Amino acid sequence: MQFRDTSAERSDLQIARLEAQVTEQQSALAEQQVALEQERARLAQLQSEYSALHESYSLLLMNVELLRRRIFLAKAERVDTHQLEIEFANKLADLNALKGNLPFGEPVGEIPFDGNSNPTSPPDAPAPSGGGHNGGPRKNRKKPKGRRSLADCNLQERRIEVPDEAFEELVKQGKAERIGTELSYRLGFERGGHRKIVIARVTYRAKCDDGSVAIATTPMPKQTLPGVMAAPSKLAYVIHQKFGMGLPFFRLEAEFKRIGVSVDRGTLCRWAQEVGATVGASIVEAMRQDALANAFCIATDATGVAVLPAPHEDGRRQACKRGHFFVQIADRDHVFFEYVPRETSAAVAELFRGFTGYVQADAKSVFDILFRPRPDADADADDAVSIEVGVGCMAHCRRRYWEAAVTLKSPIAREGLYRLRRIYQLEAQWKNCTPEERHRLRNIHLKPELDAFFVWAEAGHESEKNRRGPLRSAFGYTVRHKQALSRFLDDGRLRIDNNESERNVKLVAVGRKAWLFVGSDDHGTSTGHLLTLIASARLHGLDAEQYLRDMLRVLCHWPQSRNLELAPKNWAQTRARLDATQLAAEYGRLDIPPAIFPDAAKQ
Repeated sequence: MQFRDTSAERSDLQIARLEAQVTEQQSALAEQQVALEQERARLAQLQSEYSALHESYSLLLMNVELLRRRIFLAKAERVDTHQLEIEFANKLADLNALKGNLPFGEPVGEIPFDGNSNPTSPPDAPAPSGGGHNGGPRKNRKKPKGRRSLADCNLQERRIEVPDEAFEELVKQGKAERIGTELSYRLGFERGGHRKIVIARVTYRAKCDDGSVAIATTPMPKQTLPGVMAAPSKLAYVIHQKFGMGLPFFRLEAEFKRIGVSVDRGTLCRWAQEVGATVGASIVEAMRQDALANAFCIATDATGVAVLPAPHEDGRRQACKRGHFFVQIADRDHVFFEYVPRETSAAVAELFRGFTGYVQADAKSVFDILFRPRPDADADADDAVSIEVGVGCMAHCRRRYWEAAVTLKSPIAREGLYRLRRIYQLEAQWKNCTPEERHRLRNIHLKPELDAFFVWAEAGHESEKNRRGPLRSAFGYTVRHKQALSRFLDDGRLRIDNNESERNVKLVAVGRKAWLFVGSDDHGTSTGHLLTLIASARLHGLDAEQYLRDMLRVLCHWPQSRNLELAPKNWAQTRARLDATQLAAEYGRLDIPPAIFPDAAKQ
């Protein structure tokens, strides 16, 4: 019995020992399991961090690529249209099925792919049928690349006759005769253009009734800027070279010195300042009142400019501050450049105060104040801003898809470019139509494709809204601004994009690369007035320099209540009613014709 008890005790000890080992192993296993779970959590965290870093790295690569293209490569947003045609052949058939048919006449045919068209510069409308062989459409022919003919150029001729000495001797002997000449042309240049104007005021001597003799001299003729030694033609030349051609004053100073005329750049600057202030208080103000009262749509954009600040009291210089020029295009009537010290919502509200109509702008936040009611505004005030609708810019929408296409190489972004290209090509076919006809054609043919584009963009936004990058930005811009981007369908007079404003902004962007900054806020305001007249003159097909010369010649004689007649919009009609001989003279008498707008003359 004692032996059995010992064996049982040994067994119990072994079991206890085994149970302790199992417990220890289970405890170790549990610890390993906890450690494994910690390692798995750490691995998941590292993978998440890696994914975030990889996404950030990819985004940085895209931004670098985009910046590289913006800085070093061509800025034109071109794509390979042949590749789009191949890639989206099936999409072409689907989009063609969306086109509506005219209730009468011929339906709009399929849009050809020529490989050269660009939505930012749409192709011309196709030629009508019947112009080619067998009654078919005439193919677009390339422009000839040979030397252009100078015979039709409206230039002053300097004729050089080149005789042959041997034949001339035969002509003298009567053995030959001249039967004509063979002409060829070259472009030449003669130094000239600057003239010295001599104002000869006649002095008279007359006998008075009492027998005395009186001597009198004719008074100086009227001048727009009496204290300036430059004639209207010289002022116009300086202003156009500086603000129309982007030539800084120090280069003009060097040019004058080269021809023997000493005019320093400070004097040139004062001339421009005085002319800008004078026309700003007269002609530009009249143009602005006309635009705010009568314009249907004002398109606007803005760009920055450096402004030279006043020095410290101790003479130390300060860094340049930043001002802004807003360009405003009122229908096809006026182009304004308005300088503001700061680009703020308050400045935008002040620029559009008193205007009721459409405003076309990009999606910059400073323009939001125009389209939302202000609680502190008096709705019954004459100067209240009461703009109900805003028109978006399809070119800004397209730019985001282009950026996604060139950085991500995304077929989805390329499809967006393809769809927008279709919309632009349809729009280009109606550029010569009347606004009423364009409005009708847009709603029949273009609206279905535009609606399909927005449906596609909304679906893409749902799939990309949780990912960072230019593709999400493109879809988000399209979805958020759908109403504004569709606004051009409301009226045939509205444009599909705001590219005309951006083209006019280049007048500042190109110039500031040469003249770098404006001298002060007052100089910025004067510069805006001068740019206004130059851009408006170009809008109406006028020679801007000739217009400035004629305007400065006439302004001092013109009634102030009729300043609108001197605006580029009305200048062709006004100039035709002036005496050409009087206008050609730099100074002297000028007969004022009757008013074009009788109501303005009565004021």
